Amino acid sequence: MTLLAACSPAATPAPTAAPAKPVAAAPTTAAAAPSGAINPKTGLPDVDPSKIQGNIISAGSSTVFPLTQRVSELFKDEGYKGQITIDSIGTGAGFERFCKGETDISNASAKISEKQLGDCQKNNITPVEFRVATDALAIVVNPKNTWAQSLTEKQIGDIFSGKTKTWKEVDAAYPDKKIILYSPGTDSGTFDYFVEHFYKKDKKPILDAKPQLSEDDNVLVQGVTGDEGAIGYFGYAYFVANASKLRAVKVNDVEPNQANVDANKYSVARPLFVYSSAKIMKDKPQVAAFINFYIVNVDRALKKVSYFPAPSTEVNIAKANWISAMK
Repeated sequence: MTLLAACSPAATPAPTAAPAKPVAAAPTTAAAAPSGAINPKTGLPDVDPSKIQGNIISAGSSTVFPLTQRVSELFKDEGYKGQITIDSIGTGAGFERFCKGETDISNASAKISEKQLGDCQKNNITPVEFRVATDALAIVVNPKNTWAQSLTEKQIGDIFSGKTKTWKEVDAAYPDKKIILYSPGTDSGTFDYFVEHFYKKDKKPILDAKPQLSEDDNVLVQGVTGDEGAIGYFGYAYFVANASKLRAVKVNDVEPNQANVDANKYSVARPLFVYSSAKIMKDKPQVAAFINFYIVNVDRALKKVSYFPAPSTEVNIAKANWISAMK
């Protein structure tokens, strides 16, 4: 896939971007986008949110939603007085709106696909990718489920494809209880990631099992908490926010936590992104400023939203993409 600013990782905190695909320059305003020298500590120009004007519209992943929401709170705390709209509608639906030119930023829990990229390009929109964090997928059960402490990937795949319909079929030592399935909806990047990981992008196995589907992770939480035999999955942050109501099972005897994600031991982890375009960022300097602020301050947001930092090489690529887009 070719994105606007596909840059190599920078060797220093202030990366040098590779030449971007040509885009017609758009006027900027004084309250504009961050300008001036690169701050050597952040690798991007400084942003003063109190001087940024204009509204911002974003939509997409329910998984990225709490992170973007937290970053927007920090942006406002530091003086931004505009309005930031953040719609939680799923990664696929978010890209659909973005590619139609209806939003400034698309929140995504999966990389943009070739089809989605093509849809954008039909409308002369060239997406620019910014890696912002890492999510570990949480496989969750009802707290009364004391038997399934750890599941193998094969067992999880068999459960969500309906090959095993009772817990006893999963393991003879488990009770003869019906398994009730809960899954993010088909517009969700979480669903896409799960299908790609467990079924090699084939949706048929999981859809044939007829899980309860919802784009709203809170609905999934309520479903799993309401049935002793239930099992579901969603982003790690939603598990942490509801840890008193749910229990996360280990995957291949590995617990989802920072140490295991960083060590690449937890197999069900994935990158999180926001997307915009050079034209949007130049036409709407408030968008460029917000994305700059997002990249620089995401670790502050992660103290409240329980995802994991992106690798430093990916953060440097995001900074290089920002610089390239603003040329």
